[in-house]
This record gives sequence, C-alpha cells and structure tokens, in this order.
Amino acid sequence: MRNRKNRVCPVERAGSLDNRMRRWIQNPRKILAPYIEEGMTILDVGCGPGFFTIDMAQMVGKSGRVIASDLQEGMLQKLRDKIRGTELEERFTLHKSEEDRIGLSEPVDLALLFYMVHEVTNIDGLFSELATLLKPNGKVLVVEPPFHVSRKAFEEMLQKARKAGFQAFDGPKVFLSKTAILKRREQ
Repeated sequence: MRNRKNRVCPVERAGSLDNRMRRWIQNPRKILAPYIEEGMTILDVGCGPGFFTIDMAQMVGKSGRVIASDLQEGMLQKLRDKIRGTELEERFTLHKSEEDRIGLSEPVDLALLFYMVHEVTNIDGLFSELATLLKPNGKVLVVEPPFHVSRKAFEEMLQKARKAGFQAFDGPKVFLSKTAILKRREQ
C-alpha cells in the first residue's frame, strides 16, 4: 500500500512516532474517546510502533480486541515488545498487511487510518476493502498530516472513499491535521 513518492516511515525512525511531545499534541484518548466503547473490535491500519494502539487496547477493555496492522514486521515487533507480558497482550492481534491490501476478513467496529493514507498507492482499493470489513454502524477515522497532504489531495481522497460507498463527516480536531469520519452509505 505504499506510494512511491511518499515512502513509509522506516522502522529506524519509529521513535519519532511514539514520544511524549506527540502524546501531548495528539493525545490518543482525547482523539479516540468519542469513537471507542468497551467490547469493540478496532483495526489500527499502519499501526507503527503502537502510539494509538496501546490506548485503544485499554479503552476496549477485556472484552474488546485491537487488530494492529502494519506493512513492516519491524514495527509490529516494536509493538509486540511493548505488550509482551502485560494484561493487554491477550487483547491484540498483530497482522502484517500486504503491500496492496490489508488482508483481513474479521469485521471491525472502527478502523483508524492515522497519517497513512497518503502512503497508499491504491486508495480506491483501500477504501473498498475497508467497506467490506466494517460492521453495521462501523466507522473509519481518517487523519492526514498537514505538510504531506494538501486540502485538494484530502478532498480527492474523500472522493475515493465516497466512490467506495462511504459518507464523509467532519472528524475530531487534531492539531494542524485534516480529519474525517467515514460511515458506509447504507447506514
């Protein structure tokens, strides 16, 4: 799912994705709280080292699950190391996605696409696949970075989501970012 212009963040730079300053600016609980309830199944596409994933696992509680998906085994290993031996470990499924598809079939209540859609070569395919994974009333939260994604590019991405059967709504306020909540049209 890589875009050759905008390469995937290398594993060696994972520390820049998971630090205190980012937590202060992009607090996972504050951003995700309106969308997550106990017992949900959440998909974190492009989870990286687990910046949002750990908080999601705490928020879904013991009856919920988080599927952490990434292209890079190294990112999944960083997350695996964080959760090993904790009570959160049993709430996780770590999944290595393919370059051109997520490759899951389990239905989810929420999919998080944080700062990763601009790295995808087949955005139409991504949204088509997500439409098949969402449970009824499921949502997709899309957040894109301010410097990599122009307003025009963000709107073009939303058009592709609409083409795949989604309605787009304003997303939460995330510092300097472009956001949207997507719901399947038949809801």
